[in-house]
Amino acid sequence: MAEQESRLKIKAVNGVSVVEFSDRKILDELCILEIQEELGRLVESQTGGNLLLSFKNVEHLSSAALGMLITLKKKVEEKSGKLKLSDINPQIYEVFKITRLNKVFDIHASIDKAKSSF
Repeated sequence: MAEQESRLKIKAVNGVSVVEFSDRKILDELCILEIQEELGRLVESQTGGNLLLSFKNVEHLSSAALGMLITLKKKVEEKSGKLKLSDINPQIYEVFKITRLNKVFDIHASIDKAKSSF
């Protein structure tokens, strides 16, 4: 069986890992689990890892995915890093607002704005 393609595109830019999601929909548990594992490995392999997640390809996000982001934020902060989010589409941002997670996460309009805020 061929190795599964990564659900993430990761680039290191000036000490920040910039992560883009390959999936348009982050809904099912298996997908979320795989993303969580990939991001977990990324955070573990970094020192003082700053992480920027770009949601520019993502159209749908489940509440379980929000839980995964909260866990990720804790992991990043334990490593003295910062987690920032960018390019969240209006429907998904609405979910962040309803759940008040827009107050928990540092959210930026674009990757460039987020990168310059580290």
